[in-house]
Amino acid sequence: MENIWFLVVALMLATYVVLDGFDLGVGALYKIVAPTADERSVVRRSIGPVWDANEVWLLAAGGTMYFAFPSLYAASFSGFYLPLMLVLWLLIGRALGLELRGYLPDTLAKEICDAVFTVSSALLAVVFGAALGNVVRGVPIDADGYFFLPLWTNFWPGEDAGVLDVYTVFCGVVALLALGTHGAHYLVLKTTEAVQSRARRVAVWGTRLLPVGTLASLAATLAVRPRVLDNFRAQPVGVLLPLLVVASLATMFWALHRRNEKLAFVASCSYLIAMLGGAAFALYPTLLTSVPFPERSLTVSNSATGGYAMRVGLTWWILGVLLVSVTFHFLYRSFRGKILPGADEHEHE
Repeated sequence: MENIWFLVVALMLATYVVLDGFDLGVGALYKIVAPTADERSVVRRSIGPVWDANEVWLLAAGGTMYFAFPSLYAASFSGFYLPLMLVLWLLIGRALGLELRGYLPDTLAKEICDAVFTVSSALLAVVFGAALGNVVRGVPIDADGYFFLPLWTNFWPGEDAGVLDVYTVFCGVVALLALGTHGAHYLVLKTTEAVQSRARRVAVWGTRLLPVGTLASLAATLAVRPRVLDNFRAQPVGVLLPLLVVASLATMFWALHRRNEKLAFVASCSYLIAMLGGAAFALYPTLLTSVPFPERSLTVSNSATGGYAMRVGLTWWILGVLLVSVTFHFLYRSFRGKILPGADEHEHE
């Protein structure tokens, strides 16, 4: 049963990255693709009805982790206390940057809100990427199953590493590249005219850089954790995930060349899912690796809650996901179409 819940948590995290990922990418590109006030209005309206709804998946994933793997939740939320507080403040800053600016008449105040929104969005992408890097690299779990990491030490991977080191920061940069490209594809799909043209240029360059970033991140991961490919050797079916990564990148190139906006965005979604799926496959059954004592690692077996609770919880989870899926289908269907410059907030093509 714990294996099913491992897939459930992985699926919910992937859903969050795909949905809120384009929000973060749009925020990081906000001032690049929209230098004028009217163009920024278009960009804000492109994510206006969905950005806060997408963040629900982050809360739901955290709640699901707390239910299914309480030991992992307890260790992670204490050990990663500093970066989690940083994520909280960045989420608050991002929301304030979007919502507060509408109540401020002063132009300078609006510019400050725009800057906070952009910086918060970009830093969230970096922090989430660094968090994944920490999970892959490993943390110093003690005999009681807990750990604590400083924000940084000497910036070098090893037993005394902090949350941020050369490897995890690089993971954050690759995450920013991936989510920025994802956001650019979304803007190409949702906007027109000058904003769409600038977003397309960013999407083209991002798609060109993604293969380089992907291969570089694989090389860095092998240097930090040489046995990361063991599961792929033991279970060859896992090779389908890196093949999906390659296929997604190729489809992005082809769709951009053909100006097939929807297919390019779908390929970007597939790329993110395949990358996260590959990481989950490589780590399984480990949830959080312990260094330098691998026997202390938190796994799906030693971190799971009781079997009866998991069986009952799965029934309620299925019902909840069906309800949320219907809600999101209605939301995105109501919000389909292009955002027109100068149009009303709810007016689409």
